[in-house]
Amino acid sequence: MAALAAPWTTIANAQSERLRIGLTHVMLADQAAFLSHWAEYLSARLKTAVAFVARDDYQPLHDMLNSGQIDALWTCGYPYVRWQSQLRLLAVPVYQGAPTYQSYLIRSKGDSTIRGWSDVRGKVFAYSDPLSNSGWLVAQGQLAEAGIGPHDFKRTFFAHGHRNVAEAVAARLAQAGSIDGYVWETMRKQGMSAALQTEVVWKSRFHGFPPIVSVLGPSSLKLDQLQDTLLAMAQDKVGRELLRTLNLDGFIAGSPAVFDSIRQLARSVPASGVGP
Repeated sequence: MAALAAPWTTIANAQSERLRIGLTHVMLADQAAFLSHWAEYLSARLKTAVAFVARDDYQPLHDMLNSGQIDALWTCGYPYVRWQSQLRLLAVPVYQGAPTYQSYLIRSKGDSTIRGWSDVRGKVFAYSDPLSNSGWLVAQGQLAEAGIGPHDFKRTFFAHGHRNVAEAVAARLAQAGSIDGYVWETMRKQGMSAALQTEVVWKSRFHGFPPIVSVLGPSSLKLDQLQDTLLAMAQDKVGRELLRTLNLDGFIAGSPAVFDSIRQLARSVPASGVGP
């Protein structure tokens, strides 16, 4: 999921919030309208007010989840495996027929100086989020294989969102960046200039798609109903239209095993916070 400049909240109706779902800012051109429609859809089926709460980064969202300020969170596979013992897996999106996606290495369009990871040495490089699998963790594994350390760059920075990574590389504020392949492909499908002005030079193996989670605890009827509603979205016309806008096929219950490749990668990166 990609970030914009400021946090905001979409509330399904004027009643008190009863189910709050956190997420990083989506990459859609008209994201506020989309989240309003999705909140209305979920509210009608759950018979309770639903709100989407967006923030730029994953860490504040996980803090909100742990403190009870939100009830569920569309997070990334990396924080999921990092805090798996504390999280309940509610749903995993299905993208192009599978609950997986790839990380991309992108460059400014036409920049032939970057053909792979070994070429980012001495360059300005953009990451997405320190808790992003595709926007940080995958890059750490590839840089280690290429023998490139933090001091081998001219500069690195966190763009706070995959959309912002694409925009930074397109504007040549960075010469390359690590980005969620689903986000980049969806931006390209929507004709967003940042995707059209960048190009992919490398794709990772497939990893578990960013899941929707809640805090692990006693059974919750509203979270059970949220899970059932997400899993059934592909079965009705309005749900399919929402999924089509998200460039997704649907949701499945998934299992921790979907994220084994991320877990394996995290264990190989000393700074990941995931032990053996």
